[in-house]
Amino acid sequence: MEEMNNRENSRLILALRARGWTDKEINDLVLYMETGEEQWFDKVTKKEEKNE
Repeated sequence: MEEMNNRENSRLILALRARGWTDKEINDLVLYMETGEEQWFDKVTKKEEKNE
């Protein structure tokens, strides 16, 4: 799998901020993406459920 470059990472962060995500929520998503640990996934999915 190809890694994301800095420009792609920046665009992701800016897009999430534009959708109302906090820096903490963005950090939790990035931690899940990098580690695959379920504890971070649970926090991310709770954010999405709250917005529906």
